[in-house]
Amino acid sequence: MESKSVQEAPIIVWFRQDLRLADNPALWQACESGKIIPVYILDDQSAGDWSMGGASRWWLHHALESLDKSLQNKLNIFKGDPLECLRHLAEVTEAKAVYWNRCYEPWRLERDMQLKTDLKSLGLEVKSFNGSLLWEPWEILKKDQTPYKVFTPYYRRGCLGHIPPRKPLSAPNNLNIPNKSECSLTVSLLELRPKINWDSKMREVWTIDEQAADSLLDSFLDQGIGDYREGRNFPSKAHVSRLSPYLHFGLISPNSAWYRAKQQGPIAADEDNIGVFLSELGWREFSYYLLYHFPQLPDTNLQSKFDRFGWASNSGEALTAWQQGQTGYPLIDAGMRELYSTGYMHNRVRMVVGSFLVKNLLIHWHEGAKWFWDCLVDADLASNSASWQWVGGCGADAAPFFRIFNPITQSEKFDKQGDYIRKFIPELADMPSKYIHAPWLAPSEILDAANVELGRNYPMPIVDVKQSRELALEEFKRIKIPA
Repeated sequence: MESKSVQEAPIIVWFRQDLRLADNPALWQACESGKIIPVYILDDQSAGDWSMGGASRWWLHHALESLDKSLQNKLNIFKGDPLECLRHLAEVTEAKAVYWNRCYEPWRLERDMQLKTDLKSLGLEVKSFNGSLLWEPWEILKKDQTPYKVFTPYYRRGCLGHIPPRKPLSAPNNLNIPNKSECSLTVSLLELRPKINWDSKMREVWTIDEQAADSLLDSFLDQGIGDYREGRNFPSKAHVSRLSPYLHFGLISPNSAWYRAKQQGPIAADEDNIGVFLSELGWREFSYYLLYHFPQLPDTNLQSKFDRFGWASNSGEALTAWQQGQTGYPLIDAGMRELYSTGYMHNRVRMVVGSFLVKNLLIHWHEGAKWFWDCLVDADLASNSASWQWVGGCGADAAPFFRIFNPITQSEKFDKQGDYIRKFIPELADMPSKYIHAPWLAPSEILDAANVELGRNYPMPIVDVKQSRELALEEFKRIKIPA
């Protein structure tokens, strides 16, 4: 059989964290050339410690099913070494090139660099594109060509002073896809879904496809952005976009969110609220920026003095109570139960539960990062690592360590009527708002009337927040003194 001419030869489009058709630069460019061979490869081996957690794998299963449907059920699916999979696919399809959109995790950068070399040595053209970030991390530098370490100058001077993000592309209308390889797996054969039924609530909460991401953004720009600056602090209010898992897996691009906020946002919001939302997209960029320039971010304190911090020993029971939402502090427990049941947690509550773990329980931020990695549908190595270093006080632009969120006052301020608490802690549903934030302070007759028996159907606090705060501050004073 004669080999295909260069013009007729297809291009392999390797989908990764860009599981969409709209605003997909690699897909768009490949479609402009003719036939495409779409492929997804589950590569747990290269990921090492950072292979996806349970909630992310669940999300990925449904996102791949949706993508396959969008691609006329012709998505090639493989598991294993990307080089072997791509080489095999190129041979059987007589492909001339491999295109992909870039990823920025250290293990992916290292793997992709080697892949480019190996695939080119096989005679394949290899092109990579930016489909995940507004600005490439290497484009934004200080005047002395070193990376920024503080968000505000990074965003205002670096990003906003740079060339504007590229405008989003429409979905290609010229999809020309041959039948998939006979060696392709089905999505189910990747075994991404849990073997036990812990995902029932998540199935109720999320619709996982590209159209759902678009609808969510539209709904937010219509109803949520108007009071975004203040409203995003209240976990029972609909003033957050909930786009994070869609952005992580690429069911929508940050460019689409950026430009639609600029175009649609002014109908429902003033410039201030829109600007705050855009800056939150900037925080996502900053997390990737830090991970790119400081690849040790997931495991190493960026402020080395915290290497000497004296974390609590024998913290197993406290860690388990935190993970299971059984600390005795209702806002903490509501957040941790929201996380486990839905794969998501409101951002204000993420900060409070993180502060409680690190600064009240004196448990290393690594433990929090690991639990979030497994439980979050938006688990993202850049955002997860940067956020935990921020809350732990040890990151590049971190909250000061002495900023310790009090879970009672945070609850009284941001969930005054206890709506969020009642939603996720049904055993406290009948507590009056006055006492729901600290039920152990309620008179016995109030507890009896609400059917709350502390220590039996809801725990007593596992730690005193004032005493534990003092211990944390004492330890912080110690590490401030040079070793």
